[in-house]
Amino acid sequence: MGNIKDDRGYNQVWGDSRATRIRAERRGDYMISQMEILPSRSIMEIGCGKGSNAFYLAQKTGMQVLGTDLCVPFIEDAKSRFQMSNLRFDVLDFNKAEQFKGEQFDYIIGNGILHHLYHHLDEAFVNMHGLLKENGKIIFLEPNLCNPYVYLIFSYETLRKKAHLEPDEMAFTKNFATEKLQNAGYKNIKVEYRDFLLPGIPDWLISPSVVIGAVLEKIPMINKVSQSIFISASK
Repeated sequence: MGNIKDDRGYNQVWGDSRATRIRAERRGDYMISQMEILPSRSIMEIGCGKGSNAFYLAQKTGMQVLGTDLCVPFIEDAKSRFQMSNLRFDVLDFNKAEQFKGEQFDYIIGNGILHHLYHHLDEAFVNMHGLLKENGKIIFLEPNLCNPYVYLIFSYETLRKKAHLEPDEMAFTKNFATEKLQNAGYKNIKVEYRDFLLPGIPDWLISPSVVIGAVLEKIPMINKVSQSIFISASK
């Protein structure tokens, strides 16, 4: 199964495979590990796609979860597939602050969404800061521009078109993210090189990728070419 495109024709969701499912669950577990789990707390996911991660977090934490995405068909699909009392979905263009409804959240999260806001990241981080409750936290997992594959896909127009990337999306580096967060007034900033498990790889490569990746993540300079950077910061 190929990657899933949104209603504008751009790739947004990895196609289904065992590696993709394992990768998504590992990332959901990482997000949960960065949270204090209390039923009274709330999560807003930006770029929730078809809602599987929001559903996973609602199941695992029992917290109130709002999944948002720009793509109307994705949100309609999520609403039809995932129904829980502590889970809801809504259409949201995060570049348009007037769509915010005055709510505040304990956690704002996203998996591969900040690079879609690359040219508006300063404003986006400020908006998120305002949407967080006091001592609230953002948690994001983003493609790492220092990874050779990511660098090639995002840097060359022919490959961008082949990958069906949006015109404005751009991967970035650990230093770039750190500076933007500092400028927006966040504290307890943590930006890490993480994850060598690629979505869609053959099943026999999954376990070796997880085991070897866990070692490589701990080796300075080598971890710099990890697939992703994991970002967290508090208000």
